[in-house]
Amino acid sequence: MTKILVLNGPNLNRLGKREPEIYGTETLEMLENHLRSKGSELGVEIEAFQSNVEGELINRLHKAADEHVDGIIFNPGAFTHYSYALRDAIASISIPVIEVHISNVHKREEFRHQSVIAPVAFGQIVGLGLHGYELALLALNQWIEGEKKNGEN
Repeated sequence: MTKILVLNGPNLNRLGKREPEIYGTETLEMLENHLRSKGSELGVEIEAFQSNVEGELINRLHKAADEHVDGIIFNPGAFTHYSYALRDAIASISIPVIEVHISNVHKREEFRHQSVIAPVAFGQIVGLGLHGYELALLALNQWIEGEKKNGEN
């Protein structure tokens, strides 16, 4: 079974409470339950992890490589803009990572326009709300299934 890890960085545990005009009113738990349901429909196991601590996110990325995770959906939050340590952790694993942001970071403050994660990510989805996570799931699943088929030939 395909396994996808959904990683969320700092302050995403505050979804539904933090700036609902930007991030909406759904909670992180609601998002994770939706992704598990969608994953079940696709035959994909979804594991979710959130931390406000950079080192815990790095450790989880490293652990994913040892667990044979097939893909990662990652919203690094504010770490997106300056965490070279997270960037290096992603570069050190051979798992496709899609970077997701709920808001359109390019329409916000200037400091949010630069991602140090994007150059090592498989792809990036911004500005589509929580739907961006589902799109990342669909994209990763399609790519992983294609890789599995190519491996059978």
